[in-house]
This record gives sequence, C-alpha cells and structure tokens, in this order.
Amino acid sequence: MLRTADLVKVFRTQEVETTALNNVSITVAEGEFVAIMGPSGCGKSTLLNILGLLDNPTGGEFHFMGTEISKLKEKQRTNLRKGNIGFVFQSFNLIDELTVYENVELPLLYLGKSATDRKKMVMDVLERMNIAHRRNHFPQQLSGGQQQRVAIARAVVSKPKLILADEPTGNLDSTNGEEVMSLLTEQNQQGTTIVMVTHSPSDAEKAHRIVHLFDGQVVTENIKK
Repeated sequence: MLRTADLVKVFRTQEVETTALNNVSITVAEGEFVAIMGPSGCGKSTLLNILGLLDNPTGGEFHFMGTEISKLKEKQRTNLRKGNIGFVFQSFNLIDELTVYENVELPLLYLGKSATDRKKMVMDVLERMNIAHRRNHFPQQLSGGQQQRVAIARAVVSKPKLILADEPTGNLDSTNGEEVMSLLTEQNQQGTTIVMVTHSPSDAEKAHRIVHLFDGQVVTENIKK
C-alpha cells in the first residue's frame, strides 16, 4: 500500500533549521492497521501529513500504491488523495456552516458523484455510524463523540483504500473514545488500511503493529501476536 525509504523532512526559517523526520523507512501493507506512537514533537503528525499527500518530504522516497510520489505534479497528487485517502483528525475539522449530511457529502461532490449516488452513499454510512437521526443538525449541535462519528463517516463515505487518523480519540472521554476506536476497527476489518497517530496505549493495542518514533526516527516496531 505505502512505503517510505530514508524519508527526511526539514523545516527551515531564516534563522532555524529543524529536522522533523530523519531517515524514516516504514512499509504498510494493504489491509493493515498501524499505530504510530511517540512523545510530542517526535514527527508523528509530520509523517502522517506526508503519507496523506498534504506535505512533501525534503528527501528520501515515498511510494503510494506503487507510485513514487515525488514524480507527480500537484494536481496528480490531489487527484490521488481525493480518490484513495480519508482523514480523521483530533479536532474533527467539520464545517460549521454545513449540516451533518452536507459535511459527509462533501468528498462525493469533489469526486463528481451523481445526486442519487451521493444520497445513497451518505445515508448508508450515516446509518452505519449510528448518526443518521442527526443528519440535519449542525456540528455545534452535536456532542464530541457524535462529531467524531460524523468525521469518520466523511472519511469513509467515498470508500477510500487508506484512512489516516491523527489522535482520533484525543478530544473524547473514554466511553466515546472506545466507540470511535470500534468504528475504526470495524472499518479495518472490512479491508480499509489504517495508519493512526496516537498517544493512547489502549488505542494502539487495537492495531496490528505499533511503530515508535523518537526525535524523528523509528526506534522500535511491535507486531502483535
């Protein structure tokens, strides 16, 4: 599904140069669930942004679905991202001015799906996420757990091959966090590849493999028996 080789990311200002990723090499197989852990500032979110085609590495290689990403133009990267990658963020990233239905529908509009297909796909995923009864509500009218359900519905509605989740339970209490992790695990069991950044050991235990980062480098990888 994806592979990095000696990936480097350096952030530069006029006075400071910071190496966020230093020769990171990881492979994620199709259908795998990988958790990325490490202290704050170790490069977890930077790595996730590169894997999601939201940022470019400074050096090294990144292959996604057999394609070397550095060879793609920005429009090609955007098209590859839209059709194949879903995102779930700690802060939900819902659009306040749109209803639950409209937030979830958005990726399908970008993909040019017909109105009939959009309605079926949105309602199917809202039912599966147990949030269909709130489809005409706005994000500010929902609890944190409900907002994250909507965010997951938006991420999976287009049936992407890869979901990238950045601290998906970070703003939730333990009960809602467990429910959100169950939804992600269920999605993985249906064949979706998931890469998740987390500080939570209990969330990471849901993954097949845990990759530990420290100071921008992979230090250990734990494969669950």
